[in-house]
Amino acid sequence: MFLELDGHGPNYSQLTRALKSAILSGRLAAGARLPPTRVLAEELGLSRITVLTAYEQLRAEGYIIGRVGSGSYVSTSRAEPMPPQPASSPSIAPLTRYAKRARQLTDWSIAARHRDRRLDMQYGRPQVNPTLGAIWGRELAWAATRTKLEYASNQGLPALREQICDYLARHRGVRASPNQVLIVSGTQQAIALAARVLLDEGDEVAIEEPHYFGAWQQFGAHGATLLPIPTDHDGLVCSALPKQAPRLVMVTPSHQFPAGPALSMSRRQELLRYARTRNCWIMEDDYDGELRYDSPPLPALRSLDTDDRVIYVGTFSKVMFGALRLGYMVLPEALCGDFINAKYLCDRGNPAIEQAALAHFMEDGGFERHLRYMSRELNARRRELIAGLQQYAGERVQIADAHAGMHITAWLPDYDHTQVDALIADAHERGLGLYSIAPHYQNPPAVPGLILGYCGLSKAQLHEAMQLFGECLDAVDAAAREAQPRKRHQA
Repeated sequence: MFLELDGHGPNYSQLTRALKSAILSGRLAAGARLPPTRVLAEELGLSRITVLTAYEQLRAEGYIIGRVGSGSYVSTSRAEPMPPQPASSPSIAPLTRYAKRARQLTDWSIAARHRDRRLDMQYGRPQVNPTLGAIWGRELAWAATRTKLEYASNQGLPALREQICDYLARHRGVRASPNQVLIVSGTQQAIALAARVLLDEGDEVAIEEPHYFGAWQQFGAHGATLLPIPTDHDGLVCSALPKQAPRLVMVTPSHQFPAGPALSMSRRQELLRYARTRNCWIMEDDYDGELRYDSPPLPALRSLDTDDRVIYVGTFSKVMFGALRLGYMVLPEALCGDFINAKYLCDRGNPAIEQAALAHFMEDGGFERHLRYMSRELNARRRELIAGLQQYAGERVQIADAHAGMHITAWLPDYDHTQVDALIADAHERGLGLYSIAPHYQNPPAVPGLILGYCGLSKAQLHEAMQLFGECLDAVDAAAREAQPRKRHQA
């Protein structure tokens, strides 16, 4: 037990005051068991009689009670915590330029905005395989008895890096050496490391518009100058990239987040030429490239890179479960050492047992069996969602490219942003969580839209959600019709 004696007066008086302060501040809660006198005497380097005397004093004042054969406990009648002290000014003001920028950029409320709703269409939430918990428990047990209980390589376990290389070569067309693979704690850490290694304050980063707002926040907090580049049905509009190249271009070529289209082959080649001729780097976020339906799989942009300019980022959190927090980067040879150094300075590496369990899961074929299950289940849910939209929303909604991933984007060309905000609010009141695409733009798009995630709901729930969505659209339409006569009357 940590107790700080004040150095004034006899030891038993100092100990009495220290224990009384711990009780009154709430550090020792009501009913908490105090250490035995012999144990506390050894921990504090005091005599046992000193501790006994302090306990007796506290017992006499009613702060603790004794139970025969059990020990001493904090009294429930006197253990009232002191009110918290107001924060001092040094903790209120941002301590660094980074902290100030982070305060301005951070908005963690989007993901949890409708979490209490019965039908929450949150996007980015992984589909949970009901059998995966038991399987993962067995893999962890297997790994715990076979993993050295010491610091692992901060680059990641060689066994896992080898499995990732084998998997990427077969499924994403990416050929790489295990020495080029860095294990990270998901896409967010990969972005943070790229900012540390590649960017100084004020350096430019080209980012898609719309974009993954987590990347915008990460680069913005680092102090980068962000250049939004428009996207269309073929992905990033490469002709809109500046003549003076930024240090980094970040793209989601297999499934543009959040709008949906894949980067066309001609645009891929154009982007690679741009990076080569202007000496800049490309970060490829392949956040759900494994999940593709009704169309042939697309090779990763990295697989076409002959100049070693592409930093490839993949994650297991999306295709397995969010709590796993494991991802990876495939790095250009020229950057490997710098990224490994940055990872070491950040956290010295990811937990070894989880890495070993995942490596064995991949080697045994369990990971690919899980992916096949995921693809079948998500495709069925995607079809149910699209059918529900067509049935209950009809031509009022335009569905973007929906051949991949865990969400679809639904555009509402006949409505304005105010109406869509009202739609989202009405849906929330009815128990349906809807999410606008607007937070993923630097400036709101001309046409409002919704990002509809389908991982967290069953087929039956998705059908019900779309029926409710149609009712909310009807309510918006009715309100618009009622407003028209009033406007004509006022005119």
